[in-house]
Amino acid sequence: LSLSVSLSLSLSVKQVAFSASLLASGLGTIGPFNTETNLVFRYIFSNIGNAYNPNTGFFIAPVRGAYHFEFYVYGHGDPSHASAAALFKNGEHVCIAYEHQTSGAGTSSNGATLLLEVGDVLFLRLWGNCKIFDSVNHHSTFSGHLLFTM
Repeated sequence: LSLSVSLSLSLSVKQVAFSASLLASGLGTIGPFNTETNLVFRYIFSNIGNAYNPNTGFFIAPVRGAYHFEFYVYGHGDPSHASAAALFKNGEHVCIAYEHQTSGAGTSSNGATLLLEVGDVLFLRLWGNCKIFDSVNHHSTFSGHLLFTM
């Protein structure tokens, strides 16, 4: 019995994937703020393994392994403010998606595959003096999944 319980737990923790859009409903722009601001992606497409918390915006690695993350940042053109968000691991900058145009609209994206230890925390921050837009069309998203355990 303990072997089957152990095997079941082992299999369930190897199934980790999430995808979320910024706004839970409606449409709107977040920012600009004069400092970096944590983003919380509240509309959940999937959260297999429940490693992503839609109340804090934090992904917390449940198992040591290689994970892949990607994010898309949408913004309306603005002469003064770009649209940008950065991926952070345990509070340290990993990469940024950034775009700036004076009119129209645009999307930027980025991603990374990272070796994470149990308890490592990943999240996105809105870059200082920038903004991000989302609507029911889910323009701005944050996703990640476990590729394999190590």
